[in-house]
Amino acid sequence: MLKAEAKKKVVEKYRVHDSDTGSSSVQIAVLSEEINRLSEHLKTHKKDNHSRRGLLKMVSKRKSLLDYLSRQNKEQYLALTKKLGLQSKA
Repeated sequence: MLKAEAKKKVVEKYRVHDSDTGSSSVQIAVLSEEINRLSEHLKTHKKDNHSRRGLLKMVSKRKSLLDYLSRQNKEQYLALTKKLGLQSKA
């Protein structure tokens, strides 16, 4: 889990409008931060299979949200994947 301050910074950076806290763009950005943090944890704790399972669930959830965003708003999807440094399906 991200700390509240870190999550707030991510939300402020990727929100679509001023009161946005739960759009798909924000959810994808928060999941990406959590995935990066957990990936670093698993580099040092290779046998932590419980965390590995959580990581795989987060990756799956992020993929579902990315697929949804690509169907709904292609421009926003491409901009978000570029901003986050993710591969996009063109």
